[in-house]
This record gives sequence, structure tokens and C-alpha cells, in this order.
Amino acid sequence: MIYIFNLGAGLDESMDLLFMICVLRMKSKVLGTFIAEWDEGRVICDRLLSTKESAHLYAERLAELADSLGFDGWLINIEVRLDIKQIPILKEFISHLNETMHSLVPGSLVIWYDSVTIHGGLRWQNQLNEMNKPFFDICDGIFVNYTWKENYPRLSAAIAGDRKFDVYMGIDVFGRGTYGGGQWNTNVALDVLKKYDVSAAIFAPGWVYETKQPPNFHWWALVEKSWGILRNYPKMLPFYTNFDQGRGYHFSIDGAKVSDDPWCNISCQGFQPFLEFADNPSPGIIQTLVDLTEASHSGGGNITFKGTLGDNAFFARRLFLGEIPLENLSIFCTYSVRSEGDSQLGLSLHFSSTRNESTSILLTSGDFNQFSGKFNKVIPTHRLERPGNSFGWVLQEGSIALEKGDILTEIHAVCYRSKYESSELRPARSSVKYFAELGHLTIRTSEKNLDFLPSSSWLVYGQFIKWVSGSRGSKALTVKIVWKLKHGTGTAFSKYNIYVKKVTKQVEEVAEYLGTAHVEAFYVSDLVVPTETSSLKFIVQMCAADGTCQNLDDSPTFTVDAEGRA
Repeated sequence: MIYIFNLGAGLDESMDLLFMICVLRMKSKVLGTFIAEWDEGRVICDRLLSTKESAHLYAERLAELADSLGFDGWLINIEVRLDIKQIPILKEFISHLNETMHSLVPGSLVIWYDSVTIHGGLRWQNQLNEMNKPFFDICDGIFVNYTWKENYPRLSAAIAGDRKFDVYMGIDVFGRGTYGGGQWNTNVALDVLKKYDVSAAIFAPGWVYETKQPPNFHWWALVEKSWGILRNYPKMLPFYTNFDQGRGYHFSIDGAKVSDDPWCNISCQGFQPFLEFADNPSPGIIQTLVDLTEASHSGGGNITFKGTLGDNAFFARRLFLGEIPLENLSIFCTYSVRSEGDSQLGLSLHFSSTRNESTSILLTSGDFNQFSGKFNKVIPTHRLERPGNSFGWVLQEGSIALEKGDILTEIHAVCYRSKYESSELRPARSSVKYFAELGHLTIRTSEKNLDFLPSSSWLVYGQFIKWVSGSRGSKALTVKIVWKLKHGTGTAFSKYNIYVKKVTKQVEEVAEYLGTAHVEAFYVSDLVVPTETSSLKFIVQMCAADGTCQNLDDSPTFTVDAEGRA
């Protein structure tokens, strides 16, 4: 998948940064848009295309900008008429940008938008043809305008030859002249593109939210229905996910709820499970869904398993596919579970060996006999105790001994019931209510948690500090908090949780959660400070790639004096 943002929207805007962090963490590519349109666009093109040297200059600056800001290339959209004499220089610009981008950012892309033609006219072709192919030939692909006809994908594929996957046929989800009508019929166009093995460029999928489509906004099910689901998971350990979708109605850290407020921060998204959407789940099976309403262990979501299950039955749901080579002889799996009654939840991991043999290993805290013959091996887990875990989450950990060269290929959740422990026999039940939640999952090669650096290793400071007077003597603080290691870099940390303590002369209040950052900076805007507060202590909690977080008391801090501020 490629995410394209509009450079004109401003690279310093917070949403651009959130999108970039989110998309890059999901191993997708982020492209900026260079667009020239209207009278101003013509002025820009006249300057850019004045000479071969100017074309090279602008191409190199764009490549450097992409490299510095961390995105993966450019979509070039020239939506103005050009003089025929400018076309050779335009081709020089595209070619040089393509070469320079590949040199600076390996794996980067330069995509041409179907707009101006080789004769200088602004005429959208809606297909790959002789009018735009010379541009296609000198870059990585073409984004074809979205008003194409049914036979255009076939014609474009024929002209592209062995590069047909580099042809991205546009689909406007709003349905403005797009084949099939877009909206809830977007899959009609996708089916045609799939038939001829060309790629899709989905334009404006925000239609679903902008028009408040009922009942569940699950528009992406159309893409899943037509093209299936493509997942991209890490190929190395540690593997960690809290199933966070970057939004929710509450927020938790290590099993403790730290906020009851609705929130949205898409850069917090974790790896999502391989779950197919079902409008009407079949009766008699366990329904599996990412739930944002129930309590979470970390972040704002969990995987909920609910339905009915017999006493001696079990239900397995594949969560992840993977291809993780395991060099170590042991791995350690930690996961959190919340359940009702005798509902239990375990994990099964599937491995392939160098001899192409498949092995399934179940991690469970339950009775082993009920799984006899169902898995190659059953390994008991032990319960981890963690202070402050007050929302019913139980942490289980188990270790698996492996052979060198084994590859982790699948992870499944296994739903079952615990055996009835009583001197009296329980009446046989064919099927009863089942409910369990999986809060997070960590797989790593070491049983020991990361040793976090002491707080003295960090430099934490504030920028752009601003105080505003409020009602009844209160104040409001706006500040940018920045932190960095005094020596080295903080690349071992995946995120940072930010807290504040409002200190008075009598007491230091409990730390209040403010938010989570994925870069070494955090903006606090209009934080209300009561009159009696003498200072504010901001805490930056480091979090490692395996999900473990530094103890708050050991985390670096930054203090702002609040007395006498107005």
C-alpha cells in the first residue's frame, strides 16, 4: 500500500506527521505530492522548466526533502498546460528526480499522475497510452485518472507489458465519473482491475466518514471482498501487539486504565489480527472481533471472543500469519487475558522446520488432557504478578524450546473451558456462554525485560512556554516538551507515555496521563493549572519494542515553575 499526502497541506501539520508515523510503522510507503495547478502552478513550471540545470536543481531539492523528512518519494501532478518546448525539460526533471530519489532513499518511488500529455496539453487520458507512456517509461509508475472505461485497464496492461503492476488505475470513492459508481460499489471497479492484473489507486476513501455512512463504516470490507487481505508482519523478534486501532473510548497502560476520555491518535496503531469482517456471524461459533468498548490492557482495544462453547470443545482462530526465523533455541511468550466464568484462552504457535515439518505447540494454563492428540505439544504457562493490575487482566507466560532454523508461521488463539473442580459432577452441557478477551501478545528471545537507562541519561526541556490566565486564579500552560539522550540515540524505544504531576506545597498529586508520542517531542496545549499548584512535573515514560515500559519513578522528568505565572 502507498499513502500519498498533499505537500500543499503543510509538512509541519500534526495530522501529516501522525499519518507518516502510522503508515511507516505498517511497512507501507509514504509519498509526497508535488502538484502544479492554476495560474500559480504555471508560474512554478515556467521557473522549474526554464533550463535543464533548473530541472536538476528542483529534482535534487525534492529528493533531499523526502530524505530529510522520512518519506518514500513523490507523486508528480502537473495540471497546467505547457509549451511543447518545455516537455523535454519536464522529462529531464522526472528522470533526474527518479534517479536521485533511488540513490538517496533505496526502495523509493516516483509516480507520474495522468494529467499533462507529451504535447503539453492538459488532457486526462484515463489510461496508459502513447500520450503519457514516455513519462511512465522514466519513473516508477503512473496514477491513471479515475474516469476510465471498462476496457481501459485491459488496454493499459497491454501497453505496460511486464510493468502492468506499475499502472495504478484511479478509483474515486465519491463516485465522480468513476467506473462502477464508487461508494459502496467500489469493488465493481476493483474486480475489473484484478482481472487484468493492474494496480489500484483508491482516491478519497474518507468518503465513508465525511458522509457519515451507516451503519458501521466498514467500507474496507469491499476491498477485502475483491482483493483479499494482505498483511505485512515483522520478520524478526520481538513481536508485540496490543491490537490498538489508534482510537478508542479509554486508554490503558500495563492493565491499568489511565484515561476514560475518547481519543484518536492513529500513530498508536498496533499490528492488527487476521480477522475477516462478518455482518451476520453464524450462530454456534465464537465471534472474534477487535473491541474498543471493553477494557483494554494496553492502548484502547483488545480482541474479544464471545459466543457459545461446549464443555469438552475448543475453538481456534488464526490471528497472525508470519515468517519469523528463530535463531535462538528458546522463545518467551507473554499474553494478557480477561475472561468470565470458566472461559479460558490459550495460544497455539505453528512452526516449520528446516526439514519442512510442521509443528503446533499450545500454551495453556488449563488441563492438558483435554487437548490430547490435538497439538504436537502442550506447554504449561505460569501466571505473572504485576502490581497495579486492577482491571481483571491475568498475565500468562510460557517458554518454547526450538531447533535452530525453525520458522514461526502462524499464531492462533484457542478458546476452551476449564475443568469443573468439585466433588460433585457437573451436569453435561452441550453449549454455554463463552467470553474472553486477549489484551496483548509479546514474543521475544529473552525472559528478562529491557534494562532502561537511568533518568540522568536524558536531557528533557521545554520550548515555547506560554501561560494564559483563567477563571478564579487558575492558569493554562502550553509547552512543547523535548527529550533526547545525552549520548547516543533512543532507537530502542517504540513510544513514550507522557504524564504530569501537579505539585502543591502540601502534596504531590498522582501522575495524570496526557498522551503518547512516537517521536522525541510532545505538545501540551492549554493545560489547566489550579491556583494552588506550585509546579508541574512532566514525566516521559520510555516504552520498548516488546511493549515493556519503564517504571514511572525511574523515568526522566521536566519541571515547570507555576508560581507567579499569569
